[in-house]
Amino acid sequence: LMERGWKSFLVKVHNEAGVTAKLEPESPNSKPMLIRSTGKPDPDVEVAPNEVLNRFLEIEMVRRPPMKSTLSGLLLEYRIIQLYSRDEGKPEAIIGFNVGQGTQDLGFRNEVPILFTAVPAVEVTFKVKDFDGSPVMAEFRITDDKGHVYPARARRLAPDFFFHDQVYRKDGEHILLPPGEYTVEYTRGPEYLKKTRTIDIPHEKEYELEFDLERWIHVADLGWRSGDHHVHAAGCSHYDAPTQGVTPQDMWRHILGEDLNVGCVLTWGPCWYYQKQFFEGETSELSTDNYVMRYDVEVSGFPSSHAGHLSLLRLSEDDYKGVETIEEWPSWDLPVLQWCKEQGGVAGFSHSGWGLMVDDDTLPSYKMPPFDGIGANEYIVDVVHGAVDFISAVDTPVIWELSIWYHTLNCGYRTKISGETDFPCIYGDRVGLGRSYVKLPEGPLNYDDWAYGVRDG
Repeated sequence: LMERGWKSFLVKVHNEAGVTAKLEPESPNSKPMLIRSTGKPDPDVEVAPNEVLNRFLEIEMVRRPPMKSTLSGLLLEYRIIQLYSRDEGKPEAIIGFNVGQGTQDLGFRNEVPILFTAVPAVEVTFKVKDFDGSPVMAEFRITDDKGHVYPARARRLAPDFFFHDQVYRKDGEHILLPPGEYTVEYTRGPEYLKKTRTIDIPHEKEYELEFDLERWIHVADLGWRSGDHHVHAAGCSHYDAPTQGVTPQDMWRHILGEDLNVGCVLTWGPCWYYQKQFFEGETSELSTDNYVMRYDVEVSGFPSSHAGHLSLLRLSEDDYKGVETIEEWPSWDLPVLQWCKEQGGVAGFSHSGWGLMVDDDTLPSYKMPPFDGIGANEYIVDVVHGAVDFISAVDTPVIWELSIWYHTLNCGYRTKISGETDFPCIYGDRVGLGRSYVKLPEGPLNYDDWAYGVRDG
């Protein structure tokens, strides 16, 4: 085998039964290393550390032409299997095959333990330079000529997220790659050009590559600071196990790698009781003069969710008026919005268009939406109390999310609007797909000023 790479093997099939079904590989060593989010606030599933260690293998059967997707029914034929090893060394794997449900051999004669030798990959150090020559974090998507993504997504754990192709590396960090030719796409958010190059990794222990990033615009130099007020470290595409979501350090890499000046990581229903330990009531100590991260709250998976999810920013307290469990929170949005604003927070509705669907392409639409979802449903009531600072945009259909906003503007209310991604729920591609730019004075970036900018427009 090859560490972090694919190797092909020939499988001899004695098909005495003349089966024409698919030949399916199986192995306990290729089971998932993780358990996808169940949405529960306190999930009780786990993947033990020793299980993660043993699940080092990824398996693919070659079914593309000239190979056929199923067995031919001939007495003897050959199939090609490809194996990917996460680790180097002398791993043992149990490899088996079946031809469909109910075909497991009771004597387990369809599986065999094999002691492999996995050759070490090349440690490839990335020298990543920004447009001005300074060291920086960037996004990299690495593929081979067969379409394989590296590292293999199914064998990733944080800080490399398994649900999208790219990984993030800063200047001086490395990635393990087998010798061979690869295509690398690299960029750093929407203000940078996406560049592509072919790399050839030699048969060496270590190798070094240089990547120079290129901006097409630098909005921060014009006084505008970007931010995404709605990203998550748990739930949706994240996992419940082996850990309940990911850490602030993991999220920070993604914020830097997308050149997102402000990242608002919202703790919400999934893994609530574990993730709320990261709430500090202030910006993270990881923050710098130009990039800040803060943990706050999305009221989602709470009793009021049916009335619309809420993004609550700049909180000093994350438990509503001393409650201890999610079930104790209010069952409608207005008191939660008012509680947020009482502590100096900034409050708005998330993914505004859900529940406000209309069959129309006119803005604003005069058709009546059903008000039956998790978007800005209660907004129409709460806005008259002065309780809503903004509604969210970008991540739901434009007519749905903006019609209700325009109608309230026409009535004299001046609620603001803010772009969001709802990563990794509506969009799992990257943080900052939906972002807002706030005009700020020169000097170190101040989160409070940015949040107030969203509030004040």
